Amino acid sequence: MITALAAGLLAVLGLAACGGDDGDEIAGVGQRASAAISGPDGSPMGTVTLEQGPNGVLISADVSGLTPGPHGFHIHDVGACTPDFSAAGSHFAPSGHGHGFMYGDDQHAGDLPNLYAASDGTARADVFTGKITLAADADTTVFDADGSAIIIHAQPDSYGAEPGAGDRVACGVIERS
Repeated sequence: MITALAAGLLAVLGLAACGGDDGDEIAGVGQRASAAISGPDGSPMGTVTLEQGPNGVLISADVSGLTPGPHGFHIHDVGACTPDFSAAGSHFAPSGHGHGFMYGDDQHAGDLPNLYAASDGTARADVFTGKITLAADADTTVFDADGSAIIIHAQPDSYGAEPGAGDRVACGVIERS
């Protein structure tokens, strides 16, 4: 009887140690963030949302007011947009990798696929990246000491070693939802 009781207790303790919501909470799974996207004049252009999953972050863009065609779409180093979007700094690159999907073995964490605007200037996209996290204390968190921002550029990203997406036409600071 004591052996069966001890085995049952060990099984319960083993299950508690292997799963549950605590592990998800530590990894940030389910955490959400968003960036209210604005143009250079401060006019609202839409929203970019971020949701932490077990293998990375799903980024969903729903914006308007863009010129038709492709636009560079990046996470930038600093959570600031004023005065002219230059406050957002360079692309988010906590691991120090170079720019572009076609760059060597790896690219920065802030590189995302181009965003395509329809003829009416609207763009809707879902992209996934395993290179960032919303978890607070991780090396690749977008919530480091100075935060991060989403930038949309006037032209498409070059995807090469040298950035080449043109002017910054929209910006939004990433904030927890």
